[in-house]
Amino acid sequence: MISEPTGQGTSLNTTADAALGVATLTGGRQAPGAARRGRRLAGLSSGQRLAAHLVLLLLCLPALLPLAWMVSTSLKPDSQIFAKTGTLTLASLLPHPIQWHNYPVAFRAVPFALYLDNTLLLCMFTVIGSVLSSSLVAYGFGRLDFRGKTPLFLLMISTIALPAQVTMVPVFALFRWLHWYGTYLPLIVPSFCGAPFYIFLLTQFFRKLPDELAEAARIDGASEWRIFWQIMLPLSKPALATCALFQFLATWNDFLGPLLYINDPKRYTLAYGLQQLLSTHGGEWASLMADSTIFILPIVVLFFFTQKTFVNGIATTGSKN
Repeated sequence: MISEPTGQGTSLNTTADAALGVATLTGGRQAPGAARRGRRLAGLSSGQRLAAHLVLLLLCLPALLPLAWMVSTSLKPDSQIFAKTGTLTLASLLPHPIQWHNYPVAFRAVPFALYLDNTLLLCMFTVIGSVLSSSLVAYGFGRLDFRGKTPLFLLMISTIALPAQVTMVPVFALFRWLHWYGTYLPLIVPSFCGAPFYIFLLTQFFRKLPDELAEAARIDGASEWRIFWQIMLPLSKPALATCALFQFLATWNDFLGPLLYINDPKRYTLAYGLQQLLSTHGGEWASLMADSTIFILPIVVLFFFTQKTFVNGIATTGSKN
């Protein structure tokens, strides 16, 4: 519990309410680049806008072709998959007949539900750990003044350029010495120590927040922890959501971490479990593509539902007051 001087609670609550109002305005404010693009599109005729969208769709086709091939292969019979075709045509891409039963077969080929539970468990802990720890460190770099702040910030930023392969062996030896090998601790605990990229992202966001709210809270007797928790974090929701999305995607797609530290099949994640499916059912391409489609489907859905928050979080981080 944080004690407050008598008669100052109402004023501090007013400050927090003002902070929440600024957060609402910040989250709903359109990025300058997006506003300019919107004005440019508004000046075009209907035919010009249609032509622009068609060009963009055509440019997306090369990126969508592997995804379409994966989905179509997951619905094809084996005779069509292994048929020799000279070129890739629309007829060869479309499954005939559609084999919907490939998905139940693929779902039963591996303990998919178990791997999904393991992956979601890791995602939950790593997202919470990375967002909380990174935001706390970023608040210190972005809002507080202390000796050695700039050298420490530069040192932290320089670790982004350090490849993970360089520290793989000593980190593995450390976790093995701690008897964490074979558990989820090597995959969860480092996320509670902050991530350099997230710290940099949140530091830039904290630096552009108005100082008046924090100063008013200090006058009301609030501690730095309370300013951070009740004022700065609500203002930083777009940037926090961006970091959470980045971390969720990284954990969901992580293959190297479970490969190094997990030796129990009951603890496998989806990414590692699909690789094991490839080694045991390498010739069953329909099942492999069906499992891969199920694996990426949550990511695609998550992106479409959160792309506005994602783009706003990145855009507002680099904008000026």
